[in-house]
Amino acid sequence: VSALSGSPDSSSINIRPLRHFEDVTAAVSELRDQLQDLLRDRWTNVTKVDVLPSEPQLGQASGPRLGPGPRPEPRPEIRPEPRPTTREEFLRYSCKMTLNPNTAHSHILLSDGNRKATMTNERQFYFDHPDSFTRRWQVLGKQTLTSRCYWEVEWSGRAVEVAVTYRSIERIGDSDESVFGQNDQSWALCCNSTDYTFYHDGHDTPIPGCPSSRIGVYLDYRAGILCFYSVSRTMTLLHRVQTSFTQPLFAGLWLSHAEGTSAELINNR
Repeated sequence: VSALSGSPDSSSINIRPLRHFEDVTAAVSELRDQLQDLLRDRWTNVTKVDVLPSEPQLGQASGPRLGPGPRPEPRPEIRPEPRPTTREEFLRYSCKMTLNPNTAHSHILLSDGNRKATMTNERQFYFDHPDSFTRRWQVLGKQTLTSRCYWEVEWSGRAVEVAVTYRSIERIGDSDESVFGQNDQSWALCCNSTDYTFYHDGHDTPIPGCPSSRIGVYLDYRAGILCFYSVSRTMTLLHRVQTSFTQPLFAGLWLSHAEGTSAELINNR
């Protein structure tokens, strides 16, 4: 141990930082000084402008007052679109609609480019599809309705129903869950030779008036508005619904079981 402690090299070791680290230390110190000066200048300016109390004015208490902040931009006013009042205005929202053969009851004959439905005693051999109504003489439109639109139905025969429904309406069997207007999935206007009746969720609303062979349907999906009109020389409001739609809608037709009864989606476009 004494030999090691007495080594001549041990007394000549001089521990000091390398030149490279001296340069780094000097650069960091200079950068620190510059940053401190910058922050000191900024703080002085902020103090002079925003913190020092303004001169008291007559009728006002003296004290610190912050400068005015940025004014919020005014939000654009959202106004609901005006509702159409004349047939010409309604026709601006006309939508081209067809019937979906996959949903048609087997005794409903589709024709005229799948726009017309006619009750027949002969069974129609449609492709066996799970979306078809098995017991109710009904058919759905093909187009999804999720905006503002208008369409007309020309009908003849014993009785028809012009309906609007969710896709989720039951297709199998003849329970109320599959009948237009007898559940919370659908809304239906029944037309016959003497009067009208509106149906929804099992409730019926008789509507007096001389029936017209043409019915107009106006839908404003976002506003939750559904209206049925009698269309002749003028348009007469038959029934208006105000609700909140929770699913996409589809047009629907029901035909009474009398051969030749028909309903046609009119293409006004």
